[in-house]
Amino acid sequence: MGIIKKKVNDFPTPYTCTRAIREGGMETKLSMVLMGFGNIMHGQIIKGLIYLAVEVAYIVFMVVNGAGFLAMLPSLGSVPQKEVWDEANQIYTYTEGDQSVLILLYGVATVLLTLLMVCAWRGALRSAYKAECLAKEGRHVNNFREDLKSLLHENLHRLLMTPPVVFIFAFTVLPLIFMICMAFTNYSKIDNHLMLFDWVGLENFAALFDSGSIIGSTFWPVLVWTLVWAFFATFSNYIFGMIVSLLINRKGTRAKGFWRFCFVLSCAVPMFVSLLIMRTMLQPEGAINVLLRNLGLIAQDASLPFFTDPTWARVTVIVVNIWVGVPYTLLQLTGVLQNIPAELYEAAKVDGANAFQTFTKITLPYMLYVTTPYLIVTFTGNVNNFNVIYLLSGGDPVTDLASTAGSTDLLVTWLYKLTIDKQYYNIGAVIGILTFIILAVGALLTYRNSRSYKEEGGF
Repeated sequence: MGIIKKKVNDFPTPYTCTRAIREGGMETKLSMVLMGFGNIMHGQIIKGLIYLAVEVAYIVFMVVNGAGFLAMLPSLGSVPQKEVWDEANQIYTYTEGDQSVLILLYGVATVLLTLLMVCAWRGALRSAYKAECLAKEGRHVNNFREDLKSLLHENLHRLLMTPPVVFIFAFTVLPLIFMICMAFTNYSKIDNHLMLFDWVGLENFAALFDSGSIIGSTFWPVLVWTLVWAFFATFSNYIFGMIVSLLINRKGTRAKGFWRFCFVLSCAVPMFVSLLIMRTMLQPEGAINVLLRNLGLIAQDASLPFFTDPTWARVTVIVVNIWVGVPYTLLQLTGVLQNIPAELYEAAKVDGANAFQTFTKITLPYMLYVTTPYLIVTFTGNVNNFNVIYLLSGGDPVTDLASTAGSTDLLVTWLYKLTIDKQYYNIGAVIGILTFIILAVGALLTYRNSRSYKEEGGF
């Protein structure tokens, strides 16, 4: 039996920038300065002109605006807006000054555009080197029409992925980097730093961790309550959803479809509508307190402090979250239960296992194995659960007038109040960064140490 050996030259040459710089000819090396020059020299005129046009457009942009944006980025502007009295019209006018927020935004956008230009430069260099290698080997060099056809076949992934990548950079990466940069400035209402602000380094982080400051003394209680809320909101929904799904899916339950319909029906009502209705019903003069008075369970001049007492408010939002969240958990766990192999239960029954042993040895491990990623995502979502807290309690009650957060405020609702109500944009950016770090590290560590990751395919 013969062994077919493939020659080394039969393997495709790796057209890398390093090889292009080290081994490329003069036309390829000139492509480092004039993008597309190597393509033009090897007959790829349209492709080379496109690369050259991209380079020219970038240079024109940098000369006209980009260089100025980058030059002002270290200082974020220095000319303040001034108020001038117009004697002729008897009104105040304002001179145009530097706007630091625009300088920061344009500067960050210019940096990202430069990074994209570097990627385009690397692509042009590799393309020129590939054209040179193909020409030297006497092989066919694609023309522009053939390159376009390749986008529908072997390079289809590039055609499909380019628009999403562009939108991700424009609407995700750029705002994210802009927010991160804002955390290192004094962009806030304090000392009127809304028009003209400056870099302050890590001062905002130090202020947030300083328990002696108003912001710092608020951060730690809000962080603790956020984690407590996320824990109870996640696992209370999971436990009650599991109980309901087990009761509906057991063999003795009749009309399973009807009971599932009753729970799924609540999902048809938008959650914000349900939360606003519950908020109205739980007010001091709402339907719940009025009903309790009519039944004689509370005094006629009394009302249960659902949103006026800190402890009551926190318990209330957790209980209401169970009410709106269990149907979704029920749907998730019903699908898991229906996919557990029936052979496992039959084998356990033959071995004499009771219902509790079957649940702890088969049902629960299987459910946790499958739903661990779901639990991680749910916990992360509850940390950032803006809707339930803001629509139900609004973060109230506020027990400390000097504080910027209420007793039920999460980090995300506190961030909203700091930025929208108080205009402390720098502190809000710091909170956003810390929330991301806490969730990212926690989610990665939890998932990598779970059976879902370590024993993939175990069930």
